[in-house]
Amino acid sequence: MAALVQDSGLLTRRGAVLVAIIGLHVFILYALATGLARRAIEVLAPPIQTQIVEEVKKEEAPPPPPPPQFERPPVEIPPPDVTINMPVEENTTAIRVTQTVARAAPVAVAAPTRRTGLALGKGFPNSEDYYPEASKRLEEQGVVVVHVCVGPDGKLTEEPTVAKSSGSNRLDGGALKLAKAGSGRYVAATEDGKGIVACATVPIKFQLR
Repeated sequence: MAALVQDSGLLTRRGAVLVAIIGLHVFILYALATGLARRAIEVLAPPIQTQIVEEVKKEEAPPPPPPPQFERPPVEIPPPDVTINMPVEENTTAIRVTQTVARAAPVAVAAPTRRTGLALGKGFPNSEDYYPEASKRLEEQGVVVVHVCVGPDGKLTEEPTVAKSSGSNRLDGGALKLAKAGSGRYVAATEDGKGIVACATVPIKFQLR
């Protein structure tokens, strides 16, 4: 019996909840149909109003004009008063002093130095006397250039040397002997009339007759 009472009470509560849900849905449908919901929303949240503000552009002022340029009037400078005093020739018997520039006496130019070259003196040996016999048999001929240095006394100051060979050692040797034999018979070179030491080359020719 108690179980029946509990089941009837549970059914009564469920029926009440179901009736409430159905009534809520009916109310929402009625509100949508009659525009009641839109009015409630407008009351709760008023519509947003927007205003378009136009931006006003400020015009920039033009730059100021340049300052006027004034032209300066030309300044006229009067010419200076210059008085030129011209010398006036006067006929007078007074003595006048005339400045003269003295010219220096010409410098004497030294006379050029007189020089004479080395030469062969009288009695100088003959190349025939120093012609090697072997060269004669072999018919060797040629010219030997000998370098000699001679002092003021006409004698050799050093041993003579061959400056240019004839191509034959025998002829070169004979030429050196001839140059040595001529010591004291050379004519020394001079400078302003005085004998000096000088060197020169002497060609010695060997030729068959």
